Amino acid sequence: MRSRTAARAVLLLVVALGVVACDAARMAIEQPTPLPRLEATATAAPTASAGLPTGSQAASNELESQIEGVYRQAGPSVVFVSTTVIQYDFFMQPVPQEGSGSGFVYDTQGHIVTNYHVVADADEVSISFSDGRRYPAQVVGQDPATDLAVLKVDADSIPPPLPIADSDRLRVGQFVVAIGNPFGLESTLTLGIISALGRVIESPNGRFIGEAIQTDAAINPGNSGGPMLDLLSQVIGVNSQIISPSGASAGIGFAISANTVRRVVPALISKGRYPHPYLGVNILPITKDVRQVLEQAGMAIPVEKGIIVMSVVRGGPADLGGIVGGSRVVRIGRTDVPLGGDIITALNDTPITSGQDLTLFLDTKTVVGDVITVTLLRAGRQLKLPVTLQERPAD
Repeated sequence: MRSRTAARAVLLLVVALGVVACDAARMAIEQPTPLPRLEATATAAPTASAGLPTGSQAASNELESQIEGVYRQAGPSVVFVSTTVIQYDFFMQPVPQEGSGSGFVYDTQGHIVTNYHVVADADEVSISFSDGRRYPAQVVGQDPATDLAVLKVDADSIPPPLPIADSDRLRVGQFVVAIGNPFGLESTLTLGIISALGRVIESPNGRFIGEAIQTDAAINPGNSGGPMLDLLSQVIGVNSQIISPSGASAGIGFAISANTVRRVVPALISKGRYPHPYLGVNILPITKDVRQVLEQAGMAIPVEKGIIVMSVVRGGPADLGGIVGGSRVVRIGRTDVPLGGDIITALNDTPITSGQDLTLFLDTKTVVGDVITVTLLRAGRQLKLPVTLQERPAD
């Protein structure tokens, strides 16, 4: 009974993962909700109480002054993004569907950064500055895998671009400010702290976005694409998702990190897309149940953690680098599983135990053309193979 249960677990794992493709493991994680094209509710900045001790009141006044300064300095560079998607009714009559989100000025050439999901499939896009000026916008680049997009506007004058911070220097507990257009309410500011760093969220196309910033600052539909800022008015992230049973802010919001913006946006401007690196393997993560079932099928698993290479993409990076897939097919339930392939345990000495680990390492630590060292086990021997990364094929 135990082996039957384990086999069933592995079968479900293999089918659910689609036998995880290493270049973009689409494994289930607790899903934050991508924000619709809209967002809300300003939280008031903390106000000094008359009963506060002098030192506390001074600190409160200083914080208020900093928040006000961020709003004055960064507010004009935050834009309202309006979209129109043309759908057709039963009689094939066009029915415009309106949406909205936020964005911010990236450079002096009129490039605006926003979320991919704000402008995805839009037939028309326009932006409005805080002074009321409105312009049509062109989508010049987009990347669903990181939920980022870049717009271009030709305007008489452009507010100053917002500086992009180094998000590796952020700290949990640090105050942050979100400025955007929740529920269509323009130029709304909310205040919170960084609740956690290094979160993993799911992108609109089912891949993983690493290095995400978790915050308790109110983020609601319409804030999507707007900046998350530190108290120096630097962009530390792009507001993107929330976890909420109601669809409104519940104190768990996520922003795409500034360093992801630094890495992806220049390519979106110059190429219209971001070339994601990939390894070109189909893998099965080693878990307790996987070990039990595979060992019963006659395959020795010499390590507790790692990923089993079941097949390699012909002509892909792994294939050209000498990584070997399984050659012996074992039937588990109704699924044929190739066994006997290499077991990858690390990339550049970073432990890899799942498809998520693999995808995040490639997306956050490498670029196309990098040569990485793949540590693997083959027939009980440890090997280190150099592999040159290629661009991941389009979905």
